[in-house]
Amino acid sequence: MNATNTKPPCPTPDCAAPHVVRNGTLKGRQRYHCKGCGAWFGQTHGTPMYRLRTPPQEVSRALLVVMRRGSLRAAEEITGHKYETIGRWLRLAAKHAEALTEVLVHDLELSALEVDEFWSFVRRRNATSNRGTRQDGASAGAW
Repeated sequence: MNATNTKPPCPTPDCAAPHVVRNGTLKGRQRYHCKGCGAWFGQTHGTPMYRLRTPPQEVSRALLVVMRRGSLRAAEEITGHKYETIGRWLRLAAKHAEALTEVLVHDLELSALEVDEFWSFVRRRNATSNRGTRQDGASAGAW
């Protein structure tokens, strides 16, 4: 079966009888409809690319620059995307770490060491961005 003919699974976890069919396009992207529960969704549902308007090639290029250069500012200068946008892409990537690791290793042909360095950078970046707030939302100065 061709990869273009495969349909994604229904995104509703408690769907009794999933039966997904293709149902047109929206802004050039394929849409799907589950006849079992009535859910409408796109092909990128449940992936880091969901609801992003930037092409996947640009997102992966920006994340690759972050990994290789170790800096969001360097990625901003090279790719032309804003620092905050690239940071948001990193957070989305972190939420889908296992699937993204598979892509980094196979599609981009990165070594295990390069992938480990990438995730170390993401963890450092997330720790830095969460540093001035507590879990309850109070600022660090209130401790």
